Amino acid sequence: MEKTYTVSVFTENSIGMMNRITIIFTRRHLNIDSITASESEVKGVFRYTIVLRTTKEQVEKVIGQLEKVIDVLKAFVHEDAQIVHQEIALYKIKTDALTNGDVEKVIRQHHARILTVDREFMVIEKTGHVEETQLLFENLQPFGVLEFARSGRVAVTKPMKNLSIYLDELAK
Repeated sequence: MEKTYTVSVFTENSIGMMNRITIIFTRRHLNIDSITASESEVKGVFRYTIVLRTTKEQVEKVIGQLEKVIDVLKAFVHEDAQIVHQEIALYKIKTDALTNGDVEKVIRQHHARILTVDREFMVIEKTGHVEETQLLFENLQPFGVLEFARSGRVAVTKPMKNLSIYLDELAK
C-alpha cells in the first residue's frame, strides 16, 4: 500500500550530490513530491529532506541504495507521525484587492501574514502543511493570484537520538 514517506539523507557537501541522490529515485521509477537541502546542525554535514508516495518495501530499498553512495553518511525514512514538518508558501496578488476587507479577512482566517505591499501587488506568506497552504491558495483565487510558490517540506524527527550520535556510531 502506498503512503507518504519523508526521507532524510545526511551527506558531505560535494558537487553533484543532489544528482547522485535523485538518480536513485529515478532508477526505481519513484516520483519525488518535494526536496529541500540545507546545512544540518553538524558543521559540514548537509541534510536533504525528500517526500514521496510509495510502498514501505520500495522506500526501504531506496534507503539501502542511498547509504551505498559515497559521501552519504546516513539515510532515514519516516512516516508523518514520526516527524514535525512544515512548508512555506508565498502568494502574490494585486494590491487593489485590499480595497474591500475580504482579502484581509481571508488572510486572518488562515493565520497568514502580509510580507510586503507594493503599489501594484502584495505578497502573503503562509506556513503550514500542504493542505493548509493549498486551501489558502484556493481562497485567494477570486482575488487574482498573480504568482504562487510553495517550498518543499522541512522536517525534524520526534525521536530524541540526534545526528551527532549516529556520526559517532559510524566512526566506531
